[in-house]
Amino acid sequence: MKIQELAEKMGLSVHAVRFYEKEGLLDSRHVRREKNNYRAYTGEAIERLRLIRKFQGLGCSLAELKELFQDQDANAKTHQQMIEWMELKKDEIERKKAEYDQVLETLDWMIEYRKALMKDPEKAEAMLKAIKAVYPH
Repeated sequence: MKIQELAEKMGLSVHAVRFYEKEGLLDSRHVRREKNNYRAYTGEAIERLRLIRKFQGLGCSLAELKELFQDQDANAKTHQQMIEWMELKKDEIERKKAEYDQVLETLDWMIEYRKALMKDPEKAEAMLKAIKAVYPH
């Protein structure tokens, strides 16, 4: 498939696909040059790009992904080393999840407080006193 088709399927710009290729995240398994010098992308390119987007969404840098893919493709790391990397990444994601959970709890409280201000100011005042008792400044 041509780059435009791949970009559209993945929700990326053509520039982003070229950038990933230039950075070494897509290799000869993912893209080949045709006789007319156009790039032809394989189905494996779709899977690689999905993986890149998933890991980026989890906070992986492109440099980290490039190293991971190169090590994986070259079998440069032992299974134990790969497991250790994955466990570290999992711990990092769990920490971020805990932070997001705290933000969600705060937003839930803020929504409830604002609703109380509109419908039951006494309840809102009680909520404010309760939160100040837990978090005195």
